[in-house]
Amino acid sequence: MSKSNVQNNQNNMSENTPYDPLALSKAMMKAYEKAMPVFEKFFQNAANAGNNESLSKNFDPLGVNPLYAEFMEKLAEDPDKFWELQKGYWGNWFEIWRNTGLKAMGEESTSIISPEKGDRRFAHEDWQKIAVFDFIKQSYLLTCNYIDKTIRETEGLDKAKRDKLAFTAQLYANAMSPSNFAMTNPAVLEETFKSGGENLVKGFENLIKDIERGKGELSISATDYTAFKVGENIATTKGAVVYQNELMQLIQYEPTTDKVFKRPMLIIPPWINKYYILDMRPENSYIQWAVDQGHTVFVISWVNPGKELAAKRFEDYMHEGILAACDAIENATGEKDINAVGYCLGGTLLATTLAYLQAKGKADRIASTTFLTTLVDFEDAGDLKMFLDDAQIEALEINMNKTGLFDAKILQQTFKLLRSNDLIWSFVVNNYLLGKEPFPFDLLYWNDDSTNMPAAMQSFYLKNMYRDNKLAQPQGIEIDGVKIDLSKIKTPAYFLSTREDHIAPWQATYAGTQLTSGENTFTLAASGHIAGVVNPPAKGKYCYWTNNKLPENSEKWLENASETQGSWWPHWQEWLAPRSGEKVPARKIGKSIEPAPGSYVKKIA
Repeated sequence: MSKSNVQNNQNNMSENTPYDPLALSKAMMKAYEKAMPVFEKFFQNAANAGNNESLSKNFDPLGVNPLYAEFMEKLAEDPDKFWELQKGYWGNWFEIWRNTGLKAMGEESTSIISPEKGDRRFAHEDWQKIAVFDFIKQSYLLTCNYIDKTIRETEGLDKAKRDKLAFTAQLYANAMSPSNFAMTNPAVLEETFKSGGENLVKGFENLIKDIERGKGELSISATDYTAFKVGENIATTKGAVVYQNELMQLIQYEPTTDKVFKRPMLIIPPWINKYYILDMRPENSYIQWAVDQGHTVFVISWVNPGKELAAKRFEDYMHEGILAACDAIENATGEKDINAVGYCLGGTLLATTLAYLQAKGKADRIASTTFLTTLVDFEDAGDLKMFLDDAQIEALEINMNKTGLFDAKILQQTFKLLRSNDLIWSFVVNNYLLGKEPFPFDLLYWNDDSTNMPAAMQSFYLKNMYRDNKLAQPQGIEIDGVKIDLSKIKTPAYFLSTREDHIAPWQATYAGTQLTSGENTFTLAASGHIAGVVNPPAKGKYCYWTNNKLPENSEKWLENASETQGSWWPHWQEWLAPRSGEKVPARKIGKSIEPAPGSYVKKIA
């Protein structure tokens, strides 16, 4: 497209009118002509795919049809409330229409509703500047609010049903956002004018690549997957695998200080994703930072299980994971106890292990614990719990019985639904409508590098913890004949939660401080489940809150908490140092199996 044509197209844009429909139709026709060979390739590939069927194809994540019918019944029982809500909605809608007319004529007008802070869908200036797009935006946001308000204010639904229905409605609303469609997204229209429709051609090519990458299913690219390689530009902290079994490799890291704390540290990550979220790049590596503080750091690298490990139980992760690692660390360092750090599900396993050791009279094997965004009380476990009622667990078990595994794809889909605007629709717009390549982002590379889970372990975990919340009940679960009672735990613990966590809400993780009887410290960091944890001090980002008192109510804790700018890592180090023993000469790695990051972390799901 020539510079003069681009200039002419740009001249057709004014403050109060949308883009020239004639120029748009020409760009669309040009894109269609160029896309024809791409379409032919797509249909040929679809025909060749045949009846390719995956585990996740028939997975219904929410199953809301009966719930929707119950909602409509309850709504009909209170017509006065329904018409009151309708009256407010249409009154606001006509006010938007009136203000749009004023704006189109160049007069002053006000917005009835605006996007929430952080909503990047409507960042393009034309959503505010051009009357038509401002009308589309406000009408959409008003409708979303009306639907949510109707669900929230309808009497007769319990909280769990109301939350699930509201969440599902939000999912549909996110999918129907005007930003997701070429003709109602000014950023896409602008790019179509500038490129003569090349963005749409490129976008369709990207779509086909993602279907091919998903082997027949759409697997939306969230990053440039060729930009990262584990062990080369991520997970590069120097160390070696010093022990391994069927379930895990144990990595020991080389010291960077002349002296180290006497008591070694063991990090237990979740086995939902790979451990290297804590060792992405040197500048944001929690592991590297801990090594630089003078700790002898070990980390468990869980295997990505295949069918041969389908029978592995939750307690196997304890015996072959944490307890086996404790033995290997003692062999490597001569130390009989450790400081343990458990992240998310790894922290849930750590709490269970502490109660098990307490019952066995071996609690002194773990001198202190750090729980990073860890749920032990699942009563209010957040949005993820909506996917785990009886019907959904039954559906999951049917699928797991076919393969012996909980498929990593299902978990990926579920987590993405929790933040669909950021993790689904933003990439649909970027990749398929704007025709751009996704930006290389190490965190999103890791996010898609998830793992399967053994069916036996996953079934126990979902039923006993997420569904029935038995871990929080005294002697609610049994591990190898031992009744687990968290109240017996006396080990000092540092609880770290994040304020915007969608996976482990901080109010729910705070409840863990009330269940154990040791000396507990609670810290609340800003941001979410990942960014709030992986927040190196050098970045100077976010903040955290502390309060030495631990009242039963989490909100009361926050009311009297003090805010500190920056990373929580130094605060944690101040807590951990007195519990790490005296300084001793730095330990060199002895006999090893292979260099870090090891081979287990490279196994693909």
